[in-house]
Parts: sequence; C-alpha cells; structure tokens
Amino acid sequence: MTSPQTTDPDWWRQAVVYQIYPRSFADSDGDGVGDLQGIISRVPYLADLGIDAVWLSPFYPSALADGGYDVDDYRNVDPRLGTLDDFGRLVEALHAANIKLIVDIVPNHTSDRHVWFQEALAAEPGSPARERYIFRDGDGDQPPSDWDSIFGGSAWAQTPDGQWYLHLFAAEQPDLNWAHPEVREDFLTTLRFWSDRGVDGFRVDVAHALVKDLAEPFKSKTELPRMSESNGIHPLFDRDDVHEIYREWRTVLNEYDPPRSAVAEAFVPAARRARYASADGLGQAFNFDLLQADWDYDKFRQVIEENLALADQNGSSSTWVFSNHDVVRHATRYGLPKDPTGRWQDGKAWLLSNGTEPTVDVELGLRRARAAVLLMLALPGSAYLYQGEELGLQEVGELPAANLQDPAYFRSKGAEKGRDGCRVPLPWTIGGLSFGFGTGGAHLLQPKWFGAYSVEAQDGDPESTLSLYRKALAVRRGLQTANSLTWNDGVEGVLHFTRPGGWQSITNFGQAPIELPDGAVVLSSGPLEGAKLPGDTTAWLI
Repeated sequence: MTSPQTTDPDWWRQAVVYQIYPRSFADSDGDGVGDLQGIISRVPYLADLGIDAVWLSPFYPSALADGGYDVDDYRNVDPRLGTLDDFGRLVEALHAANIKLIVDIVPNHTSDRHVWFQEALAAEPGSPARERYIFRDGDGDQPPSDWDSIFGGSAWAQTPDGQWYLHLFAAEQPDLNWAHPEVREDFLTTLRFWSDRGVDGFRVDVAHALVKDLAEPFKSKTELPRMSESNGIHPLFDRDDVHEIYREWRTVLNEYDPPRSAVAEAFVPAARRARYASADGLGQAFNFDLLQADWDYDKFRQVIEENLALADQNGSSSTWVFSNHDVVRHATRYGLPKDPTGRWQDGKAWLLSNGTEPTVDVELGLRRARAAVLLMLALPGSAYLYQGEELGLQEVGELPAANLQDPAYFRSKGAEKGRDGCRVPLPWTIGGLSFGFGTGGAHLLQPKWFGAYSVEAQDGDPESTLSLYRKALAVRRGLQTANSLTWNDGVEGVLHFTRPGGWQSITNFGQAPIELPDGAVVLSSGPLEGAKLPGDTTAWLI
C-alpha cells in the first residue's frame, strides 16, 4: 500500500533530510570503505531516527580525486560500493521505511577518466570531442588566463599536445561546456535514468557554475567582479543563462508523479538564490547562512528573517543546515572561541594545528549544537542533517598527514588541512577494530574517543544526543503545520517564535537563565532550571 506521504508533491517543503557520505557510513564487506549494502543494513536505524529522506552523496564510479565528486560514469555505481541492483534494493528498503532518496548530481565537471574526456585527449585540438569541454590555447607554457582553481593552483591544466583545459576544481575534474547540446541532452538522460529507478530528488552540485562567458581575451583574476557584486555578469559563476538549463531540467522532473524534487548548491548572494529555487527551476536552494554563522542571536535572527522572506517571495521553502561533508562539524565549531579577525569561526585554523589550538570546549560546543538543532527543526522549511551530528560527533582534528585524502590539502601544499575530519567513518559500537563501521579497518583513522560517541553508547540513554534527535523528529512530525512563524519579541538575546497551532520555540543565546512563558514544555535541548531556560538551550512549548 502506498502511503499518503509517498504521493505528496510537496513532501520536500518541510522534510528532514539526512545526508549520507556513503564511503563513511557503513561497510558491509570489511574492506574499510562504506557501501550500499552497508546503508541497507542501517535502514532500520534511519527509520528509528525519524527522517523523511536520505541525501546520498556521490556513489558513482570515481578515482576519488575529490571524494567521489569526480564522476567517471553518471549512470552507474562504483563497484567498490555495489551494483545497480544494490542501488535498486536500497531504494526499495528506504521506500518500504517511508524514506525518500535524493541523490547527488555533479553537472559542472566530469572526471578525467570519463569516456568523453578520454576521447577528447585522444582527439586533435579543435576536434568535436574537445568541444564538450573547455579547451583553449595558452601562450607557450603559460595558461590561457591567471584564474585560480578553488582547490588552489591554476584553473588550467596542460595536455601533452600543448592545449589547456579548464578545471575550476581539481585537475582531475575538467569542466564541461554547457553550450554544447550533447552535454545538455546527456544530463536530461541522467535525470530520467535515476528517476526511473525510483529516486525522489536531486541535489545539484555547484549549480551556479555551469554557464560561463569564455569570450577572449580573458580578464585577469584581479579584474573579475566580486560574487556579491556581479549581478549575473561574472564570467564563471551565477550567470543568468544558467536558469535556462534548470528550466529544461524542471520539464523533465515534472514528467513524474509526483514531480521529482531538486535542491541547488549555489554559493551566491541571498538575493540571487531565489532564482535557483523558483517553481520553473530546481524548486529549492541551499541556504548556507546559518552554517556560516557563529552562535549569536543577532546573526541567527537576521539570517532566519532574510531567508524566510526570500522563500516567501518565490513560493519555495527555505533550507537549514549546520554541517555537511565540506565543513568542520558544528559541535566543534561552537566550542571554539570566536575568530579574532571577525570572520565566522570555520575551524580551519584549528584543523591546521591538528586540533590542538585553541582548545575546544567540547561541553559548550555540544550544548550549543543541541540547542541549535531544536531551533532548526522548529523553523518553517526543510532541515538537512549530516551523518553523525545526531551523535553529537566532534570533528576529528588529529588525522595524520599520511592518512589525508582531500585534494584541497595536497593542492594547497598543506596550507589547508581539508575536509577529511568530518568524513571519518561513523562509530556504531563502543569498541572493535572500526567501532562497528565494518569488520575491517576504516579508510580514515578513527580516534580512540569515538567509542563514547557511538550509537551503542547512546542508544539506551534517554539524555543522549541520539535520544534528543529521535524525540525531536517524532515531536516535530506531530506539531508541523503551515510553513510560517510569528515572532515573540521581548527578552534580549532570546529567539522566540510561535508556529501555527501554538507550537513555541525559545532559544536562549545568553548566559543568564530566563523565565519561560506559559505553556507545557514538550522538549528541551538540556535540563531546565525549574521554570527557567538556561543559556545555550532551546525549549519547545505548546
């Protein structure tokens, strides 16, 4: 029997989505790398957690030059992770548990092992095979422009015949030419391929970078407009023409019943984000503003107000996220002192010290992270959780250089440690060779302290972070109503709002306890002090 949720075309508007980085979630065959069968074995855990959907990071064949975001074949499964049959069984298992599946799609670039790029390398300069990518002549041993790769170094790599190709990320990730009709048509085929196999939605990687103005002569990087000031005229990012592509995608996604959802990863100014989330485009776009904010009342209030207003303007719903596969886990960030330069505390300097300087206040970081998730889950819109945050998992800052895998570390020559610390395989048991991740080791080293954060350690503890997440998701499902809120102002440093139906969320960003309003407390992120809400704590009332 099909449940009502399965056929609801608006299921994504207030969904709780759990991101799985497949190589680090669960390993079924003991080779140290997570896989699809491992995820299938943990579907009961996901169902008990109470999520609405899984977002599955890339599982495609890949050399892992960028953690799977260098895709060899968009319509297959990496044999180290499983098969297409395994993928079908994963879809069936998730759907049987009433959990939807969103998959990553990586349209800006392929891997350098993709059949198209191999054809391009074997072909002559100026040949049709090279037109699918962005090949240009340089000036001898100098690249066509001085543009930088996001991972450091030049954004151009030279081929043996002397031509250069553009790669905004790693050299193993050549950028596609989205002016080429074959590129556009192939991705429509990919959308249908996975939709036909039961995928419910797509997360679109680097959605703002597909369309480029490559008219020569190229501007120097010092002449490029700032992203916040470009207004659609930056040669590489957030060009207005990109939305023509997403209108084509939306036509395909609407061929299905219910229509397939999509969410854009678009690092653009908030006012520009709305176009990606339009009804004739992808429908929703990531809001990273809370992720890039310190634990601060004024900043949180500003971000929430701005993004709810933007979502209301385009008829979408906002997204909220604190952690993902690209950033230091927020339970750690919130335990670090504020950055002395005034930037948000991204934890990168702490990583470079191998997690030693400054000292993380683990208790404070976890208390704030618990308060933050209750606040996020009370907001209108969809909430994105990253695997392990339900355990209160800290970032692994002490990974040795010999174990690092992130190309950002190597291309920056150690100036950045990279993102491996948030990708360490999850601890499922208190002990064992890989804390229950698999029967063998783990591809990234797990620290000794991981066992205390494991699912086994927290499962029977009603005060654990895992128990808090389970309770919060269950209560949220019962309280969720219309996609709106009303602010209740009055106490400085306290974020207080009411959702339709009388559900109140109150977060105390200050240090002194505050009086709670009338109402029954149904959940709090930490112990109350009688009828008072302590600092760095959130409570829900009805």
